[in-house]
Amino acid sequence: MIRRGVAGVVPQVRQRGRRVAVPVLLVALVCALTVHLAGRAGGADPSRCDRFAAASSARAQQVTGSGARVVVIGDSWSVGLGLADASTSWPSRLPGSVHVAGFSGSGFSEQASECGAVSFADRAPGALRDGADLVVVEGGLNDFDQTDAAITAGFTRLVGELAGLRVVVVGPASAPSRALAVPRVDALLASLAARYDVAYVRTSGLALTYLDDRLHLTAAGHRAFGDAVARQVGRQVGRRVASLSDRPGS
Repeated sequence: MIRRGVAGVVPQVRQRGRRVAVPVLLVALVCALTVHLAGRAGGADPSRCDRFAAASSARAQQVTGSGARVVVIGDSWSVGLGLADASTSWPSRLPGSVHVAGFSGSGFSEQASECGAVSFADRAPGALRDGADLVVVEGGLNDFDQTDAAITAGFTRLVGELAGLRVVVVGPASAPSRALAVPRVDALLASLAARYDVAYVRTSGLALTYLDDRLHLTAAGHRAFGDAVARQVGRQVGRRVASLSDRPGS
């Protein structure tokens, strides 16, 4: 790649040097592209995926509240990535006995994550093995670079897995690092929810606090997000799953 500002120096290089430099540059570019494509095709660093899997398993064991069984299928926000105590991630603010099936980096679309078959539809059967009175699906930020067709296909698969259950889909908030993509994903998810008669909660207008990565929530951000979702879930389903007095920390 030739950067602006250096182009004027090129004519001063000897002809022989130019013949050598160009192939070297091309080889470097091909190698870099090969590494990038291999990473996309072969998946993320295995140790990173292993960490995500371990965090997912640990969060699944941390059940909060009591009452009706609520299953949350989500991404790193559900898992509580970046929190000192993952059990305080936003689902802990929901009423009911809340079970979290989250996996960092996952989304509606099949290729949102590079860690294999961890999309929401892929993980739904395992998450619902013991049933649910309410299923809350939260995500969309990891679908920021996926096509409408990919998101639609994943959403459609998910709806099939959740057939017969009461479902609420929670759309993406405007995390600063991915805010430009949120309107498109949010609008698409809202239209898909309407198509399949699924309740949809918009969170893109919430003012939340983020960690330095500008993608994940602070502890205060989790509380604000969870409380906002809890209020909207109650309105969307027509009644609360359980009394908010059952919610820990209230």
